[in-house]
Amino acid sequence: MHGDVADDSSWALDPEDDAQPSVEMVGRQLKLWRTAAGLRAADFAKLMGYSEGLIYKIEQGVRIPRPEYLAKADRILNAGGKLVGMRGDVEQARYPKRVRDLKRWEDDAVELGSYENHNLSGLLQTSEHMRALYEMHRPAYSKEEMDRGMAGRLARQSIFDRAPAPALTFVQEEVSILRPIGGRMVHRRQLERLLEVGQLRNVEIQVMPTDRDDHAGMDGRLQLLKFADGSVVGHSLDAFGPRPVSDPKLIRIVELRYGIIRSQALTPRESLAFIEKVLEET
Repeated sequence: MHGDVADDSSWALDPEDDAQPSVEMVGRQLKLWRTAAGLRAADFAKLMGYSEGLIYKIEQGVRIPRPEYLAKADRILNAGGKLVGMRGDVEQARYPKRVRDLKRWEDDAVELGSYENHNLSGLLQTSEHMRALYEMHRPAYSKEEMDRGMAGRLARQSIFDRAPAPALTFVQEEVSILRPIGGRMVHRRQLERLLEVGQLRNVEIQVMPTDRDDHAGMDGRLQLLKFADGSVVGHSLDAFGPRPVSDPKLIRIVELRYGIIRSQALTPRESLAFIEKVLEET
């Protein structure tokens, strides 16, 4: 096989990423097992079905091996599950750092509040809707960028499976419900997903009508995450920049805005009825 079939076997790693030590450790272990088996990189590459260059990049910690790469290497090197067992060391590194940070907070949050003024929250998107969004991005994403972005966003949706379940509230602008991202059938499945999630006892979805003449969310999307120890992290891109904030003064602003936004939106019951009506007409 010629060339680095990177999209099929590994992900690129940003050299500034704080996950690099874990990826390098896994790479060293792969090299130790290969050399212990008496295999040159070229011979191992043939057995694996990948290029020699890619073998070196993974062993040097430049690229992140996918689970299927580790599984195949484990079988070929007779590692008895030791290489497969390192999946956890690289699993988080496969997602962009900002997504890992967000997922870590979401995994620990007891309450999450989200207001989106343009797109559906990533936690609510179906994989088809998600892919359509990535495919329409300009400049175009590479296949690898799309795969990593989608994998990270889908991993975040494990928040719906947590026990005990966190309290989740979402406010969506009407346009994010109406716009047929991906075409009619993708749109229908996305609406069905919203209705399904909206029925969960720990989830409330609200729609902000476009005709509201008073709107506390005009500064853009925001998110609030509350934790069991009483701490709070807020994010409001247009108001405070790309970094989440925890300063009590800034948190009060985010909480105030989100509370007013929720009061101005349709109630959860009215919102589900609105989504059902859009589904019927789609």
